[in-house]
Amino acid sequence: MMFELSQLRCFVAAAEELHFGRAAQRLNMTQSPLSRQIQLLERILDVTLLERTSRQVSLTPAGRVFLIEARRIVRLAESAQLSARRVAKGDAGKVAIGFTAVSGYSLVPQIVAQARASLPNIDLELREMVTSEQVDALLTGLIDIGFVRPPLDRQEFDSICVLHEPLLVALPAGDPRQSEAELDLDSFDGQPLIMYARQGAGYFHDMLVRLFDEAGVSPNYVQHVTQIHSMLGLVQAGLAAAIVPQSAAGLHMMDVQFRALKTEPEKPVELHMVWRRDNHNPALEPMRQLCAQTAVS
Repeated sequence: MMFELSQLRCFVAAAEELHFGRAAQRLNMTQSPLSRQIQLLERILDVTLLERTSRQVSLTPAGRVFLIEARRIVRLAESAQLSARRVAKGDAGKVAIGFTAVSGYSLVPQIVAQARASLPNIDLELREMVTSEQVDALLTGLIDIGFVRPPLDRQEFDSICVLHEPLLVALPAGDPRQSEAELDLDSFDGQPLIMYARQGAGYFHDMLVRLFDEAGVSPNYVQHVTQIHSMLGLVQAGLAAAIVPQSAAGLHMMDVQFRALKTEPEKPVELHMVWRRDNHNPALEPMRQLCAQTAVS
């Protein structure tokens, strides 16, 4: 026979109180069932754990050794119970979050800081991915939440727009336009510009093409790249100017100056938080709420 957790709890209480009446009161039970549970435990172990007289209760040498392990087992059981309840309530567990490189400059660090303070029992797994990779990862369950660029038309997903931000012009050292506090699209007509590649950066490529077409402006695209940090590296090297979302200014690259860009609308860049409707991860909802609150704060 194997002993039961209830028997261990009775023994630990009696061993710590060294009084059956107080131990029974501590466990909200009467003294006779408590005594029977300890007797069963001793029978299963085939050792005497407690010496009982009419005046006192004391631990035997075997009882003192067994008490150490009994306490550990009881604590582990209580911890397991608490952990299971936290996970079921969404207060603990793991959430995998996908994010684009630009959102990693500002929003994701804020989310990590808020999660550590507000949801310390939820482990975050962070994965930097472009939007198309995040869609696949959401479909296969590799991530629970994605921060992606629109459009995203999938019936399996729910999403909300969590961030609108303006565009900035990144200017290399010596660019005469650094003297201006704000630039408009006309300042790029016929001028060299580092552009987003259609494949891999389609959202920003299509946005800029649309803005320039509406303004009747034709820049001279000198290079096409997919990653914003690569684009800013080329600006730093003096190749040409580039247009980036405001959050990219968080990179603080040497010899790169940022200026406001006048557009309509003023904040054309959108970031959407997306998740699968049928995701049953209990930790998803509290983390999703935290992400949304962090984004708008």
